[in-house]
Amino acid sequence: MSGAGAPALSVDGTGLQVTVVAASWHTEVMDGLLAGSLRALAAAHADITVVRVPGTFELPVAALHAARRGADAVVALGVVIRGGTPHFEYVCQAATVGLTDVAVRTGVPVGFGVLTCDDDAQALDRAGLPGSHEDKGAEAAQAAVATVVSVRALGTSRLDA
Repeated sequence: MSGAGAPALSVDGTGLQVTVVAASWHTEVMDGLLAGSLRALAAAHADITVVRVPGTFELPVAALHAARRGADAVVALGVVIRGGTPHFEYVCQAATVGLTDVAVRTGVPVGFGVLTCDDDAQALDRAGLPGSHEDKGAEAAQAAVATVVSVRALGTSRLDA
């Protein structure tokens, strides 16, 4: 399990506009990721908007629109389970590169809450559900808010898109 060494992030996100973009595939896992993200953002006192998209492949375009519409941060939540075809690699790479591109081009932090798992059990163990060992939805939300705070400490808030 990769959760060892994760930082304990607790930052004040009061007044931050955070958009959570969540995929719809794998309902149980996604419900857990979304709930964890919402808990963490509420604890940080952020203002939250939730947008649902069909799948993980669609996360980057929705994240880009959220960033362009004034979100201070975006939290991207999705899950891709490895199957017997190369589809897994294509979707994982497209989501990762796409979300990274959104963050770099806009200067708006994107919390990466996309699970890339070999099977359902791994995804459930990271979804923040009762019995899960990790809460990747909460971690992605905390990372997004903490990054906004860090970037603002540098005297900037966003790049010209």
